[in-house]
Amino acid sequence: MSSENFEKSIKEGYTFKGDYITIGSCIYDNQVVADCPINIPLKTLNRHGLIAGATGTGKTKTIQVLSEQLSGKGIPVLMMDIKGDFSGIAESGAINDFIKERHDKMNLPFDPKGFPVELLTISKQNGIRLRATVSEFGPVLLSRILDLNDTQGGVLAVAFKYCDDHKIPLLDIKDLKKVLNYLTNEGKNEIEADYGRLSTSTTGAILRKIVELEQQDANLFFGEVSFDIHDLIRIDENGNGYVNILRLTDIQDKPKLFSTFMLCLLAEIYNQMPELGDSGQPELVIFIDEAHLIFKEASKALLDQIETIVKLIRSKGIGIYFITQNPTDVPNGVLAQLGLKIQHALRAFTEKDRKAIKTASENFPATAFYKTDEIITQLGTGEALITVLNEKGIPTPLVVGMMRAPVSRMDVLSPSEIDTIISHSSLKDKYNEVVDRDSAYEILNRKLAESATVSDNDKKTSPSKPATPTKETDYMKPIIKVLTSATFIRGAFGVLTKLFKNTKSVK
Repeated sequence: MSSENFEKSIKEGYTFKGDYITIGSCIYDNQVVADCPINIPLKTLNRHGLIAGATGTGKTKTIQVLSEQLSGKGIPVLMMDIKGDFSGIAESGAINDFIKERHDKMNLPFDPKGFPVELLTISKQNGIRLRATVSEFGPVLLSRILDLNDTQGGVLAVAFKYCDDHKIPLLDIKDLKKVLNYLTNEGKNEIEADYGRLSTSTTGAILRKIVELEQQDANLFFGEVSFDIHDLIRIDENGNGYVNILRLTDIQDKPKLFSTFMLCLLAEIYNQMPELGDSGQPELVIFIDEAHLIFKEASKALLDQIETIVKLIRSKGIGIYFITQNPTDVPNGVLAQLGLKIQHALRAFTEKDRKAIKTASENFPATAFYKTDEIITQLGTGEALITVLNEKGIPTPLVVGMMRAPVSRMDVLSPSEIDTIISHSSLKDKYNEVVDRDSAYEILNRKLAESATVSDNDKKTSPSKPATPTKETDYMKPIIKVLTSATFIRGAFGVLTKLFKNTKSVK
């Protein structure tokens, strides 16, 4: 195919009527084709996407470019920063000879600037703290996160129902543990009539799974104040969307907590956001780096829940983008929902790698311009195979693209810069105050204490009753008492004295 045919095909495929963002320019026959930009229509950014590639091939910078472009269009971003290398987007970048040459080839401007940023956390890292209450999860979602069977899920539902019926707030992990312990011990008689008897072995199994979640620092996530998802959808005074960076560098060995948070977040967004259909642009775009952590050790029920939410949430104007090394890290059911694909280079060192490359190349539209399974291993850093959805929802022609450079800093912020951003955040006072109001743990502890006090008072005020003889010695006690009484002894001595006198007179 000639370069003229290539350029015509790509320009037609990546030209749109509505607004769009530009992420780079086309490469054909190892040459950058100037004035052949790769655009993504804002209208289809809620159709989700995949950004994949081996370590060091440019995935992070691609996410940074996408986030900058979205923020500049007034679209807020939520970025899951697993590696801790994304915070530089808050500060202006610097131009150098390499970047200037790169952008000159693409005929794209380079204007260094920073973007409005919020630094968030669900772990022990410094940041605006995200929390959710146990009640907000509900028994069904929590059962799937804990991978409970039907019986265990039913018992958890009873615990939630009991708290609802008795107006007992269920906020954090200690509340949930206290309720389960109470219902199978001190409160078992109270609930049997209305809810049935709960097995201690079943509640024991649930508690062990809660402890497993607790060991991954879930106690930092469950509680108040609950995060309002509308605080993720903010625009600054210059019309730029906020880039919300969730700091997760200490969460890689805690996949259960990460998947718990993600599922809760997506469920809350879906429940609270209004239906928008295919609007002109998304309300929020979420980038999930190291996406395999969500699916690692996830049960089938949990995977089904994630797949369902991914399918439905786009109608709320939310786009979700999974970032991982290999597309096979993402389950097929989720992968099928991803309209945009940016595939950086993959490396083939083993037979398994070669099979993965073949599978990845088959995920792209057929093309007459490239041999996909060959070029996927030959891409340089900052180059990628790209296809997106056009405004009619049809995949665009597959193209090899050179990604534009981020205009913000391509390095992390210093600790002092991070502290400054957090201290100046308008959300700090709202979410960083620790709140532990009266809830199930305190209410049930008081109830048990009051019950114990009443029981002690009953023992003190109740009239004494004669002991019921239960042993052989108990039956002898009344006889011994009579025989040793002063009256009996005096009487016995009187009889003996008379008997002694009478005997003496006879003699």
